[in-house]
Amino acid sequence: MGSTAHHDREGVGRRDLIKRSAALGLVAVPGMGLMSACASSGGGGQSKAKEGKKTAKNPLGVNDTAKMEFVLFDGGFGKEYAEDAVKIYEKDFPKATVKFSATQKIQSTLQPRFNQGNPPDLIDNSGAEQMDMGVLVGKNQLADLTPLLDAPSYDDPNKKVRDTLRPGIVEMGQFDGKPVWIFYYAYTVYGVWYSQKALDSLDAEYPKTWDEMLQVCEKAKKKGMAGWTYAGKYPYYIPFSLYPMIGKVGGREVLDAIDNLEPNAWKHPAVKTCFEAYYELFKKGYILRGTPGLDHIQSQTAWAKGEALFIPNGSWVENESANVIPKDFDLAVSAPSGIDGSDKMPFGTIWASGGEPFIVPSKAANPEGGMEQLRIMLSEASSKNFTAKVKSLTAYNGGTSGIELTPGLKSGVAALQLAGANVVNPRLQDWYVQLQKEKIGVSGLGEMMAGRLTPAEAIKKIQGFADEAAKDTSIKHYKHQ
Repeated sequence: MGSTAHHDREGVGRRDLIKRSAALGLVAVPGMGLMSACASSGGGGQSKAKEGKKTAKNPLGVNDTAKMEFVLFDGGFGKEYAEDAVKIYEKDFPKATVKFSATQKIQSTLQPRFNQGNPPDLIDNSGAEQMDMGVLVGKNQLADLTPLLDAPSYDDPNKKVRDTLRPGIVEMGQFDGKPVWIFYYAYTVYGVWYSQKALDSLDAEYPKTWDEMLQVCEKAKKKGMAGWTYAGKYPYYIPFSLYPMIGKVGGREVLDAIDNLEPNAWKHPAVKTCFEAYYELFKKGYILRGTPGLDHIQSQTAWAKGEALFIPNGSWVENESANVIPKDFDLAVSAPSGIDGSDKMPFGTIWASGGEPFIVPSKAANPEGGMEQLRIMLSEASSKNFTAKVKSLTAYNGGTSGIELTPGLKSGVAALQLAGANVVNPRLQDWYVQLQKEKIGVSGLGEMMAGRLTPAEAIKKIQGFADEAAKDTSIKHYKHQ
């Protein structure tokens, strides 16, 4: 979420941007929660590598004999794409030593190292144990990636790295002003995922309005298939379709107000309307029985087996569920259904954004090496390698020519084309990870979709969480510029 989200192969960040196999309790243990993560920087720290000589082939001035350490989140995208990129680094800097590792326990593994002042040089900060990006930025724990963005691209010395990226990637990494603290490598399409074959078997088209959605779910129910399932143990997956629906119904300014923690933002009529719509899925029995007890893998497996028609998810789902999705599944994604013709934004309005957030710590021993590794990953060859192996787009604006797109990837590209300028990008999962995941997701939406809160009760509870965050002087607050 994200990661992103994460997400899981959030991409929260999503990432928002993300395999959530770690217990949720790890995200915020009393006294060691995300809001305090990486807040201190005691310990002896580590000495910086001397800068190398800047040349056409080494524009960032990497010390060609310095060690470079890269820690990857071992999630839905796997680690092969990163290992391939590391081999290129080793080829370019044969005297350097590269230490590469992959883990699902990003926070518990790396928080002590931030506190001691000896973090790695490059980190894929994703998954259930994602470190809170807002905290990292607020505590000056991250290096500004502007030098990377202004460096010549790996393929074309006449083109800067920033000029090779998809729209919105640079802005996503900014929190206040011009510095870019985070680089989102994957480009994630969030929405409602389904089997076109299953939809065809119901003699139905993807529903554009909520009345049509309920009709399709009723058809599915009569054939023994649930309308929806979701990651019940990690209900912060629900916003992948719910948030863009709120934006579609009420306009993107509603989502901006929510991100900004504005008073009563969650009490907007569009939020009430969309919460009530989703609650109907529960009331009418259209949600797969037992869903609140399923994790992301279990819910995706049930959906892939045809037990449910729709699931809210990100584009990592194609790779993450590749071993259970039947060959004739005909995977597809759509923007969320709206309410009716009175919606502020057209059908096709979708959430798409950078996922898989990479960071270079400010106290890294070799930050130039970390940035150079990212520059390599943003070459056309590395981007194509990622897309071909993990069935997802990257931040590199291209990298699909010559690749036979998988059904889900092809559907995601078509969804982006349909959306055009109507792409929304809620930032809660980047700015306030704990608020988004544990409070809004688990304690609010999760309880509502399980039938333990009414929409009105859920809204009141979530607004209270948002108000608490807005008043909390221990965390840095962010706003849309």
